[in-house]
Amino acid sequence: MHISRRGVLLGTGATGGLLVAWALTPRRFAPPLVAGEGEHAFNAWLKIGRDGVVTVAVPELEAGQGISTLIPQIVAMELGADWRQVAVEPAPVSGAYANVPLAARWAPLWMPLFPGLAGGEDSLLARRFAEREAFTVSADGTALAAHELPARIAAASARAMLAQAAADRWGVAWEECEVQGGFVTHGKTRAAFGELVEAAAGFSPPRPAVLRPEAPAERAAQFPAGATLRYPRLDLPAKVDGSLAFAGDVRLPDMVYAAIRHGPHGETKLSGEIDTGDAQARSLGLVGMVAGPDWLAAVAPTWWAAEQALKRIAPRFAAEQRAESGTVTQRLEEALRRGDATRIAEAGDPDEWLSSKFEHVANYGVFPALHGGLETASATARYADGKLELWIASQAPQAARRAAADALGIGIDAVVLYPMPAGGSFDARLEHPHAAEAALIAREVGRPVQLVWSRWQEQVAGLPRTPARAVLAARTGPEGSLTALKVRVAMPATTREFAARLLEGESPQDALSAQEASDPLAMEGMVPVYGIEHLVVEHVPVGIGLPTGRLRGNSHGIGCFLIETFIDELAQRSGREPMSYRMAMLGQDLKLAQCLQRAASLAEWGGGAGGSGQGIACHRMTLGRREGRIALVASARRDERGIRVDKLTAVADIGRIVNVDIARQQIEGGLVFGMGLARGSSTAYGDGLPLTGRIGLLGLPLLADCPEIEVEFIDSEAEPFDPGELGAVIAPPAIANALFSAGGTRLHSLPLGAGEI
Repeated sequence: MHISRRGVLLGTGATGGLLVAWALTPRRFAPPLVAGEGEHAFNAWLKIGRDGVVTVAVPELEAGQGISTLIPQIVAMELGADWRQVAVEPAPVSGAYANVPLAARWAPLWMPLFPGLAGGEDSLLARRFAEREAFTVSADGTALAAHELPARIAAASARAMLAQAAADRWGVAWEECEVQGGFVTHGKTRAAFGELVEAAAGFSPPRPAVLRPEAPAERAAQFPAGATLRYPRLDLPAKVDGSLAFAGDVRLPDMVYAAIRHGPHGETKLSGEIDTGDAQARSLGLVGMVAGPDWLAAVAPTWWAAEQALKRIAPRFAAEQRAESGTVTQRLEEALRRGDATRIAEAGDPDEWLSSKFEHVANYGVFPALHGGLETASATARYADGKLELWIASQAPQAARRAAADALGIGIDAVVLYPMPAGGSFDARLEHPHAAEAALIAREVGRPVQLVWSRWQEQVAGLPRTPARAVLAARTGPEGSLTALKVRVAMPATTREFAARLLEGESPQDALSAQEASDPLAMEGMVPVYGIEHLVVEHVPVGIGLPTGRLRGNSHGIGCFLIETFIDELAQRSGREPMSYRMAMLGQDLKLAQCLQRAASLAEWGGGAGGSGQGIACHRMTLGRREGRIALVASARRDERGIRVDKLTAVADIGRIVNVDIARQQIEGGLVFGMGLARGSSTAYGDGLPLTGRIGLLGLPLLADCPEIEVEFIDSEAEPFDPGELGAVIAPPAIANALFSAGGTRLHSLPLGAGEI
């Protein structure tokens, strides 16, 4: 997708008329689902076969979070299907699956002149943008917000059509029929879906669709850890036996394999002549070399042969303005001290209360964080007769199509993308340079090609979560109560930088020009969850010369660490117990207070006294009218092997839960991911290259490092909130606070202890 930096261009004199005309223009889509033999596609979301199998389309990237089970479960519960006869297939790229809540959330990125006009999940402007741009992006935990209701409506429509077919056969009113377990029943008479599907396809569903009274939900108490599941994951058997195909598992006739070398971060280009006549490289079966603007690929009969050929050829790159950690740190610290700031949030009278006379000040450093996903960037491409087929795992499939089409100079309609699952992403697959690379290589060699980045190339070309520097300053009242708080953060406008790549197709180097803009989205997690009388949160945007990207938790991962460790420090300085200190400021968020109290009770919280090794933290995230809350008690210590986490006890309020087991997995996985961010997952940069190249050097938790984890949910009827990022953002501050209570040392950097300031 290519959107002008000015977003939707609107003349000031005719803004209203243009907006109305653009928003009200009807949008129709070609039927996205293709029915196979014996199947009927009832709508964009499901098809039913004569064998009774219900196949559900999933438009989100399955990267381990369970969305390929959640959406089919929603359909099955609303339709009345037999879970044993439910199948899943990735949805094609289509505006029929537009992610409207995410489009509304990211309105400042695609309509920067008037973002408020497109805010809210029900925004007509956001809907039209998302539909027209086939904005099927998987990000920010918006899957349920975007797709639950459309999937329910589709299932309810199909249920009504099946009931009409049965009622017509039996001579009864269709409203009197029941649909459950893959059957339509009326009294003692029943018919299976497969018997009715041919006739049902000829009926029209009622408008509006008649939904079941109860939204899809499970109670946490019904499904404790280890319980027999009503809706077990659909992708699990294939993952266990290894039959699930990823992009690197695709096999095509006459296919060859490509390995690649990328230049360092900076203004980079290949330098010198490429010696493709090396005898040893040729002996490996080298098919050819393909050069891009800042990369070189070798193509061979196997990936190993292509990689070895690249090692023999040893391409060199000339680069100016190479990213350096020393320069990054210098620019961040200079901006923090003297840079012009934008106020992101304020309360009370910050100018009066937060200009001087602080009782406590703390400086923080956050270093670049890497994704560390199990699967590296992979894509399989076949180009013939001016058309491209692309097998790839992407969180932004339309953008991946556009990148490949632009690289080849063909129209986007000439690119067919086959969505593949990802072996972990953590937002890395929002970027798609490998789509363009694979497309170019396939065209040049004239054969299908599979491109797989090595782990080193994943580190070199992958874009880390932004580094930051921050200062927090507080004024306190009686008994150390927090009266006024100033949060000042220096970091790039990382979300706007990302948008320049995603929406405008800019290269990482060109997108650096966006780093110095104001960026409220990049500062979301910096606003405290507490009621503080006088507050100011400031963003100092700064260009650092290092491209930055998104990572699980994003700004909340930074802000939660800053706020929760600082609050803990204030409690300790005032001689107050950390949980009670927090509770006193949560009068406006009783749900978060409930999470905090319950977590403390479950963990047998002892007050976080010196030597206890216990730390506590809490956080809230919002998505429109949806909210997710979490409190965590960590037990941690240092030993000869570094940071050891013994136990994590979490309580979360995520609204109505569709699948308890998947929600628990998401919290648990997030906590382990957050442990990785606390222990490592970072690198310095020198001469434009990461100084940590092997995944084993990132300090990621091994199985032996994983602690006992207990997760409990608060029952709620609120709209469901995706819990995937809650654990990732809450773990680092809770662990840091636990290490303080264990050893008395305050850590103000992330990863913990890295370049401590």
